[in-house]
Amino acid sequence: MTTLPYRRRLLLATSLGLTGLGLTGLAIPAAAQERGEDTNVIVVTAQRANQSGVEQQGSAGVLGNKDAADVPFSIRSYNEALILNQQPQTLGQVLENDPTIRTTTGFGIAGELFVIRGFALAGDDIGYDGLYGIMPRQLVAPELYQSVQVLNGASAFLNGAAPGGTGIGGSVNLVPKRAGENDLNRATVGFTAPEHIGGSFDIARRMGANGEWGIRVNGTARSGDVAIDDEFRSAYVLGAGIDYNSGPLRASLDLAYQRVKVSHFRPKLQINSVSAIPAAPDAETNFGQPWQFTTLRDIFGQARIEYDIAKDVMAYAAFGARDGAEEGIYSTPGLVNAATGEMTVGSSFIPRTDNNEAATAGVRAKFATSNITHEVNAGGSINWLVNRNAFEFFALSAQSNNLYAPVEVTPSSTVTFASGDLDNPRPAGRTRLTSGFISDTLGFWDDRIFLTAGLRVQSINVRSFSNETGALTNAYDEDKITPVFGLVVKPAAGLSLYANRIEALVQGDVAPVSGPNPAGGADLPVTNAGEILPPFVSEQYEIGGKLALGGIDMSLALFQIDRETAILRSAPDQAGALEFGPFGIQRNRGVEFTIAGELSQGLRLIAGGSVIDAKLRRTQNGVNEGNQAVGVPEYLLNANLEWDVPFIPALTLTGRVVHTGDQAANIGNTLFLEDWTRVDLGLRYVAVVADRPLTLRATLDNVADADYWASAFDSFRPDLQLGAPRTFKASLTYDF
Repeated sequence: MTTLPYRRRLLLATSLGLTGLGLTGLAIPAAAQERGEDTNVIVVTAQRANQSGVEQQGSAGVLGNKDAADVPFSIRSYNEALILNQQPQTLGQVLENDPTIRTTTGFGIAGELFVIRGFALAGDDIGYDGLYGIMPRQLVAPELYQSVQVLNGASAFLNGAAPGGTGIGGSVNLVPKRAGENDLNRATVGFTAPEHIGGSFDIARRMGANGEWGIRVNGTARSGDVAIDDEFRSAYVLGAGIDYNSGPLRASLDLAYQRVKVSHFRPKLQINSVSAIPAAPDAETNFGQPWQFTTLRDIFGQARIEYDIAKDVMAYAAFGARDGAEEGIYSTPGLVNAATGEMTVGSSFIPRTDNNEAATAGVRAKFATSNITHEVNAGGSINWLVNRNAFEFFALSAQSNNLYAPVEVTPSSTVTFASGDLDNPRPAGRTRLTSGFISDTLGFWDDRIFLTAGLRVQSINVRSFSNETGALTNAYDEDKITPVFGLVVKPAAGLSLYANRIEALVQGDVAPVSGPNPAGGADLPVTNAGEILPPFVSEQYEIGGKLALGGIDMSLALFQIDRETAILRSAPDQAGALEFGPFGIQRNRGVEFTIAGELSQGLRLIAGGSVIDAKLRRTQNGVNEGNQAVGVPEYLLNANLEWDVPFIPALTLTGRVVHTGDQAANIGNTLFLEDWTRVDLGLRYVAVVADRPLTLRATLDNVADADYWASAFDSFRPDLQLGAPRTFKASLTYDF
């Protein structure tokens, strides 16, 4: 028996899947017509509920949930239907829809990083219903959330200092699923080629005499190989939300469990000092090692309460916690020859645990004085974070390997650097972030002009310890005041103009133990390894406008963000070593445009783009002055269309185009990644089974199976992220 190559098997499976769904779509309308008008109502109702969309509202931190038109910031929310329709396995696959965000991974790990306005947002700094430090650290399974909210730009006043040290260019907030007005019974089965299968359930009820109690429980289990050769992924998640809403009191409790494992994952490619970018291998090529894996387990949740003290005065409080554990053996491929693809392979073993808590409380009051309205917010927040870790780094394998024909190598048993108890890691860092805030939003001209002013006093207390002995190695306690000024003007119905001046505040980076050798070869030691740099303050200036025209929402923003930048340079007083410090400013200037809504009946669009000029300034001795920042594309373009086919009832066709411009691949700007384009296609069909809607979905991402380097973004070294290969996904959802 002849075995078909993987690409041909995938194409055949895709063709059969799409053909089968298409034939089903042609056959069912006749049956639906025979069942009469009730069936049509079920189909139309389900189609409307299935519409992927972007809501022009979201969390504005301490200002609360706001319509985008009422705040001087760029915010939007991707709805639950979009998450379900696109069958994502990670949060990054949801954010692929955003024309201002690109996703990559951290060095040597499977954890995702999100690049917003040219700056990193790590999983540590994703919000959980407004609380930070509570979400899983590396990978987030998106099935537990009913909304993914994006705020572009700095947010130190709105959200507080980012506990993980990122989030300068924007923030993401996830809203857990809660019971709606209607009961929900939903089951879904899904498949991702070639062997990843899974299922999920989602149940919601409202109870009580007036529906004041709500409960929603949902979970997912999926496992198997994905489109990258021999890459295995599994995810097991369970979430429950209970809420109470009656009279002046509102309360909720959310609990979640997530366990994710990724084996033989494809890491980034470290390119060090090569003089050229290698040709991208086939998109499904896996140049990781079969023995590498990462296992991530998190238990997290929150309790929240709101009470209306008076008609327009509300007090609130929330507390959240997370217990996280991760363990992994990682491989770090390093390119030696760009022409031949020769590369080396290093490895490491790193166990880690995290215990984090977060709390916030405040008062929000609305009142009027003369012809001016006020909305005053006052309160405080606190985060406690404890990180325990240990590690072993191993020598490079003596066996040769190749980017274009990777083979398994025997891991080296020679430990080059180790620290801590691998079986019972000691605390390596303890962080406490505390803050108090106050603001007033004044409304003029019948609330057609809003002026917001406020400040947050923030304290960052960081202590680092030797994970070998437990001794204190470094500490600082710094206070910063981060103000905000914002203006919104609504000169006409549907039009909102705005401007803001706001800051980002993050704790200083920690100097790594080693860094890339500028001359190539093995990494060099860092003279101030483990040193914690002082907090970084970044300033943002932004102006923009938002327009709601019929069913279309548009936004335009122009911004500038200056950030003190920590980089590695040759140590001035020690040959063969590096020094880590704030040796320059990164200035990102850009323009963003988004458009979303229904262009005509049944035709919906999510699209937009951004242009970013990210330059290094005020560098030490003028080294790299004026160069482009590494991994920041010059421009981004997205377009996502959904079309409810009028002549085939219940059928929706979908398509998405993602285009990313050139980006610098090293700080010296001698290497650049070419622009790339990816096209995704899909369909979904609503049938009726036992008077209930059954939704079939099929998507084909990267239809052309394009081979491209997707990203060069990294904090310390030039690394390349290979784009995802052609991927077929199918799912079936039944609401019963």
